[in-house]
Amino acid sequence: MRPVDYDDRLHRTYAAGRALTDAQRTAWSRAFAARLPAARPLRGLDLGSGTGRFTPLLAGEFGGPVTGVEPSARMREQAVAYAAHPQVSYVPGRAEALPLPDGAVDFALGFLVWHHVRDKHAGARELHRVLRPGGTLLLRTELTDSLPDLWYLDAFPRGREVLAALYEPLSALRGTFEAAGWELGSVGEVALPAPGTYAGALARLRTRAFSIFEHMPEADIEAGFAELARRVAADPQAPARVSPGTVVTFRRS
Repeated sequence: MRPVDYDDRLHRTYAAGRALTDAQRTAWSRAFAARLPAARPLRGLDLGSGTGRFTPLLAGEFGGPVTGVEPSARMREQAVAYAAHPQVSYVPGRAEALPLPDGAVDFALGFLVWHHVRDKHAGARELHRVLRPGGTLLLRTELTDSLPDLWYLDAFPRGREVLAALYEPLSALRGTFEAAGWELGSVGEVALPAPGTYAGALARLRTRAFSIFEHMPEADIEAGFAELARRVAADPQAPARVSPGTVVTFRRS
């Protein structure tokens, strides 16, 4: 799949289209805390931090400085303007070339970002370098072994085909990280609260803040939204269905 340019369009809609509710923040905070050591403070890395959706949350929850590494200048601008925190810094960089010294952080989070990494072996090695021995990597990702039943996806022609092409099976992910010196810790799902009504969910989806739309023809997108509008009109205030989120945990040797 071609690289997604977040400087082109997505930076303008991402924060609004991907905003977290308070209940979702709580669910993710608890999920991260359950997978990280109890000791505090913890120094963190938010890989592909984007507009800072999780970066201040990580600093507040775990008490240490958190570095948000994001290749898109426009996304970093949004983060600095709207997701500032005294313990957070946003810097340019990529998984393959992290601007951090060896052993600089205790944990790293990659939230729906690993599929954007072009050289995954180099990225796994760099993460191994910047985490301290015994550090934890949290990857929120999808796996082709068990792709989520997203409420909207079957409305878009070839939508599931596009989703499958973006991700990889657990065996490939595990092989990449084990070759770089990581040990698989756990693979689990996080139950998430509904984000609101279907009408609200469709309004957020129309911002096209999900990068999957960058891989669809415009005709498919128009057809999909027309179909979703028809479905949602039947009961717009119904609670939107949400799929659990997969988190894969690795430990640095």
